[in-house]
Amino acid sequence: MNPVIDFKHVSKEYIMGDDRTFKELVPNILKGKSWASKYQAIDDVSFRITQGETVGFIGKNGAGKSTILKLIAGVTYPTKGEVIVSQPVAPLIELGAGFHHELSGFENIYLNAAILGMHKKEIENCIDSIISFSELEKFIHAPVKRYSSGMYMRLAFSIAIHVNSPILLIDEVLAVGDEAFQKKCLSYLEQMKKKQDKTIIFVSHNEEAVTEFCDRAILLDRGKVLADDTPRNTFIIYHKLPDHSNA
Repeated sequence: MNPVIDFKHVSKEYIMGDDRTFKELVPNILKGKSWASKYQAIDDVSFRITQGETVGFIGKNGAGKSTILKLIAGVTYPTKGEVIVSQPVAPLIELGAGFHHELSGFENIYLNAAILGMHKKEIENCIDSIISFSELEKFIHAPVKRYSSGMYMRLAFSIAIHVNSPILLIDEVLAVGDEAFQKKCLSYLEQMKKKQDKTIIFVSHNEEAVTEFCDRAILLDRGKVLADDTPRNTFIIYHKLPDHSNA
């Protein structure tokens, strides 16, 4: 089966500025002194994901998980190698990034859904379902600036899961809301998985969720792939890694 996501020897470097102020920057440029350093976020990464797979990405902080998601979503591009994504992507990352705080929850459904690529008719057809899933019926016409963080993320998640894209990128979104709503989200994603019509990329530090939800897990460490196996086998290697929290 042809892959829907194909990473071929992908590397990604970021330029990190060393100078703190413009006043420091100009003399260093005139002297020919280096003003920036490079940070290797992803280093020669290769993997393939086929239609209908649910794949977890795990790793310590700074391992490169977020960069992988951004490369799949097309938010950034590789420095070296090739990223091939053959189907539309719905990123459930940075949920609610397109919300306008002065607008109501109802108005933000139209705004955020449009940003995620939905047409007006599509939004109208599923708006009742979005509101119902969020459990915010009583607050849907209040400005989102009055929402708690949990309410804010509930609405954002509810909008995102109604975007009709065959590839879903999920970054720690099961941390939204209370425990009951987290279980509701996971149950919904399980139903989507059983239909096998969506490819799901799942980034989480929750070992139980990855083990139960994913078909396989890819372990990243300092930008390199260390393991690509069943979630249980991959987590065995993960637990042997040193802490790179300062990386």
